[in-house]
Amino acid sequence: MTAICNNSVRDSVAEEEWKTRIDLAAFYRLVALHGMTDLVLGHLSARVPGTTDQFLLNPYPRLFELITASTLVKVNAAGDVLLDVGYNYDIPAYTIHGAVYEARPDAGSAAHTHTTAAMAYSALPGELLPISPKGIRFNGSLAFHSFEGIFDNPKERARLADDMGELDAVLLENHGYLVCGPTVPECWEILYDLEEATKSHLAALSTGAAIASRSQAALAKDRDRLTAERTAIREESWASQLRFLDRIDTSFRE
Repeated sequence: MTAICNNSVRDSVAEEEWKTRIDLAAFYRLVALHGMTDLVLGHLSARVPGTTDQFLLNPYPRLFELITASTLVKVNAAGDVLLDVGYNYDIPAYTIHGAVYEARPDAGSAAHTHTTAAMAYSALPGELLPISPKGIRFNGSLAFHSFEGIFDNPKERARLADDMGELDAVLLENHGYLVCGPTVPECWEILYDLEEATKSHLAALSTGAAIASRSQAALAKDRDRLTAERTAIREESWASQLRFLDRIDTSFRE
């Protein structure tokens, strides 16, 4: 694959920000490779390390598979672009992600997607079925936010934050998913698990057969065990994703 030409900002940002930029660019590439994009729509972000009111967004309207560390747009809470990379950002992206970072100081990264699976589930009644290891993760832990149209109304921020509360994932009615995590790798993990859990949910419902159920006590025990296992391998798991991307195309690091 031909490398993408960009003006590097590596010498214009702190080391920790550059690392976060690489991780976020990798996040975009992974979402693209796993078919979780909607052309140039949807967005992923990361808080700039050491700040409370600055975050990185995708250059709009650029395809996810073309995003690099240097093309990410840095904005503040007021929506000001803090570093000129030759691109601007999508207003709904700023509104949604700004709401997350304002309400959740624990969030270091956030992601909003509208895949076919997520939009299909967002129009159905009932909670996400805990019928897979990934589904167990979200048992009783998936918030819900009613559809209000294109997310460009600043007043919706408070309503979204209230609906999300302290949970890391929210189903947006007739829209898709919004998730957040302490770091980019954890946010990617949550988003991937949620997408796969949704596919299992829809596949099971499509059979028309009765769905097997388990006790909440058993589900809670499994969830604790699975969480501990995932935490133990998280660092190496993310490193393996970066190696995977490097074999395909290293330009996300530019």
